[in-house]
Amino acid sequence: MPEPLPPTRKRRGRLLRFAAALVVLCAVAGYLVVQYVTGGTGGPSCRVASGGADGPSYEFTPEQAVNAATITAVGTGRGLPERAVAIALATALQESGLRNISHGDRDSLGLFQQRPSQGWGTPKEILDPTYAAGEFYKHLVKVKGYQDLPLTVAAQRVQRSGYPEAYAKHEPDATVLAAALTGTSAATLTCDGRQDTTQATPATQAAGTGTQAAATGPDAVRSALVRDFGRDALETTAAEVGGKAAPSPTPLATTGDARTVTLPVREDTSPGSGRGVRERGWQLAHWAVANSSALRIERVSYAGRQWTAGNTYSEWRTTGGEGGTGSVRILTAR
Repeated sequence: MPEPLPPTRKRRGRLLRFAAALVVLCAVAGYLVVQYVTGGTGGPSCRVASGGADGPSYEFTPEQAVNAATITAVGTGRGLPERAVAIALATALQESGLRNISHGDRDSLGLFQQRPSQGWGTPKEILDPTYAAGEFYKHLVKVKGYQDLPLTVAAQRVQRSGYPEAYAKHEPDATVLAAALTGTSAATLTCDGRQDTTQATPATQAAGTGTQAAATGPDAVRSALVRDFGRDALETTAAEVGGKAAPSPTPLATTGDARTVTLPVREDTSPGSGRGVRERGWQLAHWAVANSSALRIERVSYAGRQWTAGNTYSEWRTTGGEGGTGSVRILTAR
């Protein structure tokens, strides 16, 4: 009969089994966190790549795409340069993973983890992505020479984070995103366009509530344009629905098969923007693709290129001919 193990060896064996179980549990938890943040394998996805074939790329979820497009629209609407947008995107990537979260360290909230107790606004305001982005830019432009500072330094001057070097690791992704969403890099942002039924709408995000089905159709597209680009967005772009001009920023009820929103593109006249018609057009086109899952957009056409939801790789394909830069056409689902 074998002799019983000494108590010390028994305890050591139990500790080893406990440690092994803990390692497995941490691995499973880490996997679940990654799946939650990225949308999971097989979930709706978006991708942005640099202009070069072998350049860097970044993959992200439809929720992140909507928030990134909003942050960009707010920045360009203030006439800020692409560098400012990159700084804002890198900050949101670090603080929230580009997700409009209703929790954080102490009372931190939203895309930039801004704190009501530190004067950033009310919880409801901070959970409005448009407001939150505007507050970030308002503080950024007060940083002297922010365009010439290292990105992580400029972001830290605004955020006053306990981890001042953390923003630097997001600079490559933020730079690629900013180039696409400001329109500098043409036909570089794609999404698969599948509807994400778990994605929070801007309204539920701002309210800090759960998810629900998003409004869709031309009216929803026009409302989202106003949300991101301002109340005068429909006047400055002369948005049309079903071929008829929309004279008012108030969303119109559409009838019949009027599923197309046409955005005539004009030069961005925001003070200091320095962005031409083509850049403005690609900003609007990429904005529409970024919002395709939330707004059920089926097709976006601009400058002789066309993106179609659910198409192979959802890439921008040439439609034949050079194509004009005078308007962006957005086809919504029935």
